[in-house]
Amino acid sequence: MIDCKFNVELDFSDSKFEEDIIKKDIVEYINATRLNKTYPRKLKILSDTTKANMILTTEDLEAIVQANLKSLQQYDYIIDAIITERPKETAYSLLYKKLSTTNKYRFDVFSTREAAIEWLTLQ
Repeated sequence: MIDCKFNVELDFSDSKFEEDIIKKDIVEYINATRLNKTYPRKLKILSDTTKANMILTTEDLEAIVQANLKSLQQYDYIIDAIITERPKETAYSLLYKKLSTTNKYRFDVFSTREAAIEWLTLQ
């Protein structure tokens, strides 16, 4: 399950990934972001995956990157801070970071919410 709310006070989308997460969940989440006309066109996202069990393959990551590239067409840029604690989710995040290189997308991985929020506010 992915729960997403816009944090008006801090001006970012606050997403929580919980339980088993598969490619379909992430692509649907990205598509919802792409279709959201109320988000700022310079969008900051905090993605908390600390309670998620990512069930993905390398091919899934490539499909997620493609969905993200399509979503980026609707935005000036997106800045995404991922919070993760477990080795598997950290590895997925770092591989995704390597695959998703574009001028319109900044992405980094953090182990605490505080560090992720600090990085987002500096962007």
